[in-house]
Amino acid sequence: MWSLSVLAVSSLALVQSFAVGLVLPSNEAQILRTKRSVNAQTQQELASVLKCNTTIFGPSDPGFANATERYMQNIQPRILLSVRPSCEPDVARIVQYANHHNISFYAVSRGHSLTTDAARFTGIEIDLRNLNQIRVKPDRKTAEFQGGVYSYEATNNLWSQGLVTASGTCSCVSILGPALGGGHGLQQGKHGLTSDHIVNLNVVLADGSAVRVNEKTNPDLWWAFRGAGHNFGIVTSFESKVWPDDFKRYFVRTYQYLSSSHDAVFDAVNKFQGNGTLDPIWLASFGLYTMTNLSKTEATIIWTFLYDGPKTDAAVEALKPFDQLQPLSVDDVDTPYRDINTPIAGALNGSLCEPNKSHIIGTANLQVYNVTTQRAIYDLYNQNIRQHPELGDTRVLVEGYAVKGVKSFRPEDSAVPVRDDNILTYFDVKLNSASNPLIPVAQKWRNQTIDLWNAGQPTRSPTAYVNYAAGYESLEARYGFEPWRLERLRNLKRKYDPMNKFAWYNPIVPV
Repeated sequence: MWSLSVLAVSSLALVQSFAVGLVLPSNEAQILRTKRSVNAQTQQELASVLKCNTTIFGPSDPGFANATERYMQNIQPRILLSVRPSCEPDVARIVQYANHHNISFYAVSRGHSLTTDAARFTGIEIDLRNLNQIRVKPDRKTAEFQGGVYSYEATNNLWSQGLVTASGTCSCVSILGPALGGGHGLQQGKHGLTSDHIVNLNVVLADGSAVRVNEKTNPDLWWAFRGAGHNFGIVTSFESKVWPDDFKRYFVRTYQYLSSSHDAVFDAVNKFQGNGTLDPIWLASFGLYTMTNLSKTEATIIWTFLYDGPKTDAAVEALKPFDQLQPLSVDDVDTPYRDINTPIAGALNGSLCEPNKSHIIGTANLQVYNVTTQRAIYDLYNQNIRQHPELGDTRVLVEGYAVKGVKSFRPEDSAVPVRDDNILTYFDVKLNSASNPLIPVAQKWRNQTIDLWNAGQPTRSPTAYVNYAAGYESLEARYGFEPWRLERLRNLKRKYDPMNKFAWYNPIVPV
């Protein structure tokens, strides 16, 4: 392990080579990726051009396993070195070094990428976790976040100051990663997606240059980074809007049902959500199929409603239809926003955040629930569990956020392709091993479930939230069906990343 706090800066000739310009790799080298072997000499050379207390882990270092641990055990990039910068300028220096020596690079915030594209990577990992500073601006209208800040850090820091921002519902992921793909979350009914409220981005481009990106500076990148940002650069920090929260409490109610209530629950949820007209006073309603101790033969149907404020008579009245559907349990929680993700299993120690597992995932966006389709998906779940009870950790999740704020922004103003989808879905078989013999069964089950969701809306083309995409979805499903949109993205790739350096997260130009 090399740490710049104890390693003197040397190798002047190497530094001077960056001053006269970079030699980018050829197309063949980009396809083959790393030609030059990465070894202890590489660690020493790279350390010599970095300026901060940056740490470099090689495969033989004790901290390497922790540095390269990922959420998805079954999707492992081949990391030759893991570099953990402690200042933003070192990110550019790492990219410059990698380019000079024809080594591929890959930036991670918290290591939660779901896409299979990551498994194609071989090279240097740029681990942003030490870039974790948060600073609220004096006017309390925006805050600056470095690229390694994860969602809980942002939520907790802002909550302690009586503020909130737009972020996702898993506390263990970064705030930045989801934002680059749009960023759905509990604030979207009032305010919009996370990306809708980014004010400035500090970015390292494929050639190693550091640039500022906003509405007036590099406006073409400004458009691209909000929705397809993983394809265009490494965001070392960004500034985003924040809003007063004033330490208020939030009412969360969770119901549990069994099979006999299934269809009625989905009918009631369709009425509650109103095909995209849910009042933003309701942050979201989430549904889940999963096995619990309520039954060993059929999935429990869990539905959680999150209200923007403390429990009121009006909120209780709105949920009366669900009280009448024979729930097996009803649980009310009064929580600060700091802990808002806990009731939906998205806390740091929640089941959604458990690291180093294998996951067979899939997704499809919806506008409303097709009740017949949902019943078929539920029956398929129970059928698979009866045949393979070892798959009992499987979750079929549906997320019905309020969407008024999302629809208040014009689709053409950013690379976010779809603003008329009202429901996100997430299929996830969780396994302990990447070599589990039931993986083919899980993949077949996943494919059948996604096919059912899409078949249940026959007049719509399949769409997929890019941050939930597994990598097998069509480019159009992830980035939009309008020809002008994909052409604009491709043109920007040709301009800013002609060698396709950023091709490891649902790439616009596949490797």
